[in-house]
Amino acid sequence: MSLPQPAVRRRFQLILLKPSHYDDDGYVIRWWRAMIPSNSLASLYSIAADCAARQVLGPDVAIDIEPIDEMNTRIDVAALIARIRAHDGFGMVALVGVQSNQYPRALDLARPLRAAGVQVAIGGFHVSGCLSMLDGSAVGLDACRELGLAMFAGEAEGRLDEVLLDAAAGQLKPLYNFLDDLPGLHGVPEAFLPARYVERTLGRSTSFDAGRGCPYQCSFCTIINVQGRKSRSRSPDDVERLVRLNHAQGITKFFITDDNFARNKDWEAIFDRLIELREVHGIPLGLLIQVDTLCHKIPNFIEKAKRAGVTRVFIGLENVNPENLAAAKKRQNKITEYRKMLLAWKSVGIITLAGYILGFPGDTPESIRRDIEIIKRELAVDMLEFFCLTPLPGSEDHRSLWTKGIAMDEDLNRYDLEHVCTAHPKMSKAEWEAIYQDAWRLYYTPPHMKTLLKRAAATGVPTGSLAMLLFLFSTTMQLERVHPLQGGILRLKHPSERRPGVKGLPAALFWPAFIGESVVKYARTIAVYLRVQRWRKAIERDPKAKEYMDLALTPVTDEEEDTLDLLTKTAGAAASVAHVRKVSGKPRPVAVGD
Repeated sequence: MSLPQPAVRRRFQLILLKPSHYDDDGYVIRWWRAMIPSNSLASLYSIAADCAARQVLGPDVAIDIEPIDEMNTRIDVAALIARIRAHDGFGMVALVGVQSNQYPRALDLARPLRAAGVQVAIGGFHVSGCLSMLDGSAVGLDACRELGLAMFAGEAEGRLDEVLLDAAAGQLKPLYNFLDDLPGLHGVPEAFLPARYVERTLGRSTSFDAGRGCPYQCSFCTIINVQGRKSRSRSPDDVERLVRLNHAQGITKFFITDDNFARNKDWEAIFDRLIELREVHGIPLGLLIQVDTLCHKIPNFIEKAKRAGVTRVFIGLENVNPENLAAAKKRQNKITEYRKMLLAWKSVGIITLAGYILGFPGDTPESIRRDIEIIKRELAVDMLEFFCLTPLPGSEDHRSLWTKGIAMDEDLNRYDLEHVCTAHPKMSKAEWEAIYQDAWRLYYTPPHMKTLLKRAAATGVPTGSLAMLLFLFSTTMQLERVHPLQGGILRLKHPSERRPGVKGLPAALFWPAFIGESVVKYARTIAVYLRVQRWRKAIERDPKAKEYMDLALTPVTDEEEDTLDLLTKTAGAAASVAHVRKVSGKPRPVAVGD
């Protein structure tokens, strides 16, 4: 006989808010359907839902949870204030997953909330990174103290109870710092969002992390200084439970957000479980994972990735000049392995997306143009994503510049990997900014996009999926002036969402201007979409499509070490080849006439 449950007497309002950031015109970046789901938001939602299920505020107190991703949802601050006031102030707003570029927007959202007496907490990589690498007052954190925000540093698993209890008592602490106490991930709540929120992302995809931590020491990375360098993973049972929970609501596409899934110590057990879910239980998984450039050397990794449902893989290629990679402590990237690695992914029909950083010490506009042409000609990579080398707060690069007193841009909104934030030894700010914009145009030319589709048709890569990515990546930066990862479908703006201090148009002028701009922009966008689809269909109809071959697709040979521009055009490349030959004991090939 079960005992009667106490009636709910109060309802605590927990608003989980993931801020966007401002574009160059000062408007919040927001879409009808955003490109990338927020894993921070999904993680906090599931942790909060677990707190609610366990009745951490008492058996007579319910917790109402509302997750809001500003990338796909307009935030009505007045409505949030009214909601919490309707419950006599019993609630709080948590600004979750706040990156450095989102920090100014987060503060702008917090100000009216705090002025209305609403309790507000803030967490994410900016707060955690700054507290991890710098003193507690660095990079704008005093603004949190001045506003009375509770700062949360570290990971929330097992720690949200304390925050909620303090908030329910109206006594949030100024700081909750768990950076030195990283939680285990077995059996804790997995990242989850109800379908009505997932549907606001492109392709109805959601995300989860199968593990955290990366063993490498890249100087531009913030993740290793927040999540650590030791691998912590979820169990296969945890992953299966999450997949089944999402499958039950019609969600089967996932972005596995591990910074480097190949270094998750339990990658194989997790892949094996996902393979079982696909091949035995018929769950049609579609996965995007992030890996390093040496994962092809792990036995069975790529083969099992394919069977587990991986359709896209993001690779931190970063650069093709070994001297630049060494300067960033990215020594694990071996350009002599790039072709083998990319061809291995091609052999199983998986789309490759590669990050490429512009602004390393050895870069010049001329060297960047040269390197992009080399990549187009000699590497079988599909999508290239360009980033500016940025001293992100929380990274070793930022701490080094900070401690040396070297000037960096004071506007954190610009720390989005698309803007120049510090000086370069060989390029002016204008040159660096110009070559960043040019890089997108240089790679996504009509001839090269056709080449990429031909390679896809010849190697079994889904041409329809690749065509959609080519369409999005070739238009988002050029037409919207934001990185494709901040992109989406149908850009939305509102005059109330402009950055404070930026003069806006009155509504009577704003709406005609916005509508006119949108009509022109989407006419151009549709034209590009139709053009790419025409190329795709023509290539698919070609009876010789499977026979297509070019230099990038040719099998790797020893002789290419002396012929490919990738391996001969820079001193660093020549040194890398010489090192590989020395280690392997291979002599330099003797050419006819030597």
